[in-house]
Amino acid sequence: MDFDVIVLGSGPGGYVAAIRASQLGMKTAIIEKESLGGICLNWGCIPTKALLKSAQVFEYINNSEEFGISITNPSANFEKIIKRSRGVADKMSKGINFLMKKNKITVINGFGKLVKNNSIEVTDTNDKKSTYTGKNIIIATGARSRQLPNLKQDNKNIFGYRKAMTLEKKPKSIIIVGSGAIGVEFAYFFNSVGTKVTIVEYQKNIVPNEDNDVSRELYKIFKNKGIEILTDSSVDSAIYKDGEVHAEISNEGTKTIIKAEKLLSAVGIQSNIENIGLEEINIKTENGKVSVNEFYETNVPNHYAIGDIVNGPALAHVASAEGIICVEKIANLNPEVIDYNNIPGCTYCSPEIASVGLTEEEAKSNGYEVKIGKFPFSASGKASAAGKNQGFVKLIFESKYGELIGAHMIGYNVTEMIAEIVAIRKLETTAHELIKTIHPHPTMSEAIMEAAAAAYDEVIHL
Repeated sequence: MDFDVIVLGSGPGGYVAAIRASQLGMKTAIIEKESLGGICLNWGCIPTKALLKSAQVFEYINNSEEFGISITNPSANFEKIIKRSRGVADKMSKGINFLMKKNKITVINGFGKLVKNNSIEVTDTNDKKSTYTGKNIIIATGARSRQLPNLKQDNKNIFGYRKAMTLEKKPKSIIIVGSGAIGVEFAYFFNSVGTKVTIVEYQKNIVPNEDNDVSRELYKIFKNKGIEILTDSSVDSAIYKDGEVHAEISNEGTKTIIKAEKLLSAVGIQSNIENIGLEEINIKTENGKVSVNEFYETNVPNHYAIGDIVNGPALAHVASAEGIICVEKIANLNPEVIDYNNIPGCTYCSPEIASVGLTEEEAKSNGYEVKIGKFPFSASGKASAAGKNQGFVKLIFESKYGELIGAHMIGYNVTEMIAEIVAIRKLETTAHELIKTIHPHPTMSEAIMEAAAAAYDEVIHL
């Protein structure tokens, strides 16, 4: 065997798995057809956060009078904003390259395809083919923007998230189809830099996977920002003509045409499992995902799959955790399996959204008797001082034992606060213990303690 472990794909699942394998003394290689770091570092998590930070800075400047600071005629240089975002992504990708060298991981550039005898055939940019064998193979090929059959992307005027991050100039108007994390993050960004934004969402609520209270709060805030929102709506077709995208929208049987300069399709992702040799070596798939057990073993011995190509939340931190568990299983370290009921989800629009566990609706439909505590940031001294008093913390406790079964936050910096809740749930901490845990003042995080107290009629600052 050439290697103990070969990882196909270098996203946050693949590169983390490769590093852990190397740490455990395995001779490791990683195969990547584009840039190290995959979609997350190059076209997803990292560059979008750079765009959003530019939007937040511009928003602060436009509201600087609230803080006693006068700034005359601020403007957003769209080209420089995009350039900064790409620079951040490039720097992070180079950082992954450094980590590969540091951990003595062999980087193989090219498109990898699984072949028999524990091997991967790699085709480089010159169409030269080379074959590498590994005792263990981890498939981590990630996902791409999903394309709807009635919403054909031309990558110029109708496009997915990758093109949205490299537009040459700021569009005057844009239709965003889908209001999940990608959709609302781009809606916030484009609205902040002066683009007229229309969101079209098929479900009855925006951010439909979130608690209803969170969805309603974001809807209200986005509407106040001037974002047009159409829920219970679908895009039947979209064509580009006369310098505009013409989108036919259906809503409760009524059809209308909406026009905008650009259209961004943000309707989810599709796993990259085509043309990588799964069928050739008879790896089982189901509903567009690779079938694996709790340690990410496929039906073919010594072949594993992690990340967006297996069932579970398509999140970078999930892929990384899966990669570590997978490698530790290979090394016979008896790793603990992931509790997929305790995975935090974060959305980085402004205000931010963070959640874990059951929504109120899910808890009640599952038969729980619940106690619910809610603390608004309008009552938080730190939030008021920061000029960020929108939103709230909502905690859902199971009544009998005080188990925290769900947490839902919308507000400033809540994506940094959610980890406390994940740790609390991991340790099976009760509501009483959370209420009696002294939180620093003034902070945004003390709203967690206050929300717990509110559920038990002990809240002080409401």
